[in-house]
Amino acid sequence: MRSRIENREYHIFIAVPVEEPPVSGYPVIYVLDANSIFGTMVEAVRVQGRRPDKTGVVPAIIVGIGYPTEAPFHPSRFYDLTLPGTEVELPVTPNGEASMESGGAEDFLSFIEDELKPEMERDFHIDRSRQAIFGHSLGGLFVLHTLFTRPDSFQVYVAGSPSIHWGGRVIMEEEKHFLASTAQEQQNTRLLIGVGELEAGHSSGMQEKAKELAERLTNVKDSGLHVEFREFADEGHISVLPVLASRAVRFASVYH
Repeated sequence: MRSRIENREYHIFIAVPVEEPPVSGYPVIYVLDANSIFGTMVEAVRVQGRRPDKTGVVPAIIVGIGYPTEAPFHPSRFYDLTLPGTEVELPVTPNGEASMESGGAEDFLSFIEDELKPEMERDFHIDRSRQAIFGHSLGGLFVLHTLFTRPDSFQVYVAGSPSIHWGGRVIMEEEKHFLASTAQEQQNTRLLIGVGELEAGHSSGMQEKAKELAERLTNVKDSGLHVEFREFADEGHISVLPVLASRAVRFASVYH
């Protein structure tokens, strides 16, 4: 697909369960950085979804948003997953300029909401009341941005090792506005924040910031927001992906 708003190219990966959909339609999980994690997520649902009574995982459509590359990550993610008005710590070119664009999160979110979702809903029987989004690292930051600015977009949010330090003051302001809105309008939303144990002590403070955020959101009373924080033993920033995917499909499945 090419986005209408900026003519950016995406490769969309789709996996549909072999099981018949419920009357209401399949739940759906939208996966960012699909080149790196789509297959893992699909297999987690395919294997565990055979016995929901034992695993807690129900069959779901997986929609991966990726890029035209055979590599696990593509440079375009630095633009799509980062917030306007923030500085991204990227290598510089010989002339001293940043080597990649940043700050395109809002346009990317509009692409998902206004272009990708409607196309998926035309082609597949999807339950719009059971939609989840999964992102890791910068993708985790994007998931938080989506929750804070358009909380009705999904019912389940999974932010793995979110790069909160790259969100700067912008993500902090978005969080404040979100918390103020939840005091007035009750949410019915689930948020899983997952990190690897071995991420502790990184100079970015990524793990610590994620835990502090989870605590702040948990302390909001009567908001209807269910928050779960998970630290996975012996896992680092990248190795956490498979275990996080497995936990994510269960977390998304219990939503009613």
